[in-house]
Amino acid sequence: MTYTAPAVILPDTAASLGTSLSAQAWLLNGTPLGLAAFLLVAGSLADDHGRRRIFFAGTVALGITTALGALATSTLLFTLARVAQGAASAAVLATSLGLLVQAFPPGPGRVRATGIWGACVSAGIAVGPLVAGGIATVDWRWAYAVLGLASLVVSGFVPRTLTESRAPRGGRPDLAGALTLGLALTALVAALTLGRDGWLRTPVGALLVAAVVLTAAFVLVERRAAAPLLDLGLLRRPPFLAATTGALFTGFSVIALLSCLPTLLQHTLGTSAMNVAWLVFLWSGVSFVVALQARRLVGRVSARHQLAVGFVLHAVAALTMLGAVGAGSWPRLVPGLVVSGVGSGLLNAALPLLAVESVPAERAAMGSGANNTARYIGSAAGVALTIAVSTSSGDLGRGTDVAMAVSAGFAVLAAVSVLLLRERRS
Repeated sequence: MTYTAPAVILPDTAASLGTSLSAQAWLLNGTPLGLAAFLLVAGSLADDHGRRRIFFAGTVALGITTALGALATSTLLFTLARVAQGAASAAVLATSLGLLVQAFPPGPGRVRATGIWGACVSAGIAVGPLVAGGIATVDWRWAYAVLGLASLVVSGFVPRTLTESRAPRGGRPDLAGALTLGLALTALVAALTLGRDGWLRTPVGALLVAAVVLTAAFVLVERRAAAPLLDLGLLRRPPFLAATTGALFTGFSVIALLSCLPTLLQHTLGTSAMNVAWLVFLWSGVSFVVALQARRLVGRVSARHQLAVGFVLHAVAALTMLGAVGAGSWPRLVPGLVVSGVGSGLLNAALPLLAVESVPAERAAMGSGANNTARYIGSAAGVALTIAVSTSSGDLGRGTDVAMAVSAGFAVLAAVSVLLLRERRS
């Protein structure tokens, strides 16, 4: 809910903070930046020092940092609050799946638990815009204040309902890995954001080079670290690669498009925040139902094939929505949103299960952290690219069509990739 809140109240937030259209990518990308930079850190800390402890700290910090967003008076301060919010969210996401793995051994119970976990992701996406849009009729700042309070309430249940678990490896936290990964992601998002004004400009090229160099530095740091954020040996496991690739493209294709679409609709169609929130609810509500029911596919359809089907459905949905924004017709979006919701539900159900089952049980939080890191790296980069593509031509209707076509193309690429990443038979 806190992740999706800005989607429908972004115009009000940007107007209040004096944020330009192209710079609005930073308002959306603060949380995914924090998530991507800290998910692996949170996963490693949770495995080593206690998953319940990190989960509790995350829920408290999420409440405080979300409330701080309501007090921001500039684009920079709001973005920093959202980055901190993302770091707190990382502690919640990375540890929650690890706690479920400890509570439910392999079998139907774990499948059901991870399915509900994935469905709750969809539920938060569905309810967040409605809550934010409804509260924002008074003032957009109240939306963050209420969501912050809700997170603090949740933290009160942690000590009584969760059991502590850990799988310590020894060694110090990999701060160098966290720093190089965070800087690499920031450079990439900055390049994609600035690319709107010209992809061949020197600052854009320099930032892209910096992103590549910092990524290489991250790999070197991980090879030498005694307790790395990411065990690079996991990259030799096809199921882990499939889960990570699927998460990356889910963020880059699905989440990025649906994060930007509400703002684009408000700018092009003059649709109110609440009307846009109901459209988002249609998509994510379908996703929630499908994710809950997807457990019935276990044993019949592999998680890898489920991912491929989900991506194909999203590609089809994006193509069916072409021309709707330019024609000023939001009803033409409805069939595509429903089809994309089905695909998203399949993705949300398959990704957490594949993430935890593709790594050793004692590294469950690392597997979850890696999966969600890939998802939010894709989301941050995808949002920046979507805004750059949709606003570069000066015609938002035509630009939105280009963004949808790009999203569909990446979804097809994702489907092919996860199908190729299959376990080799010995």
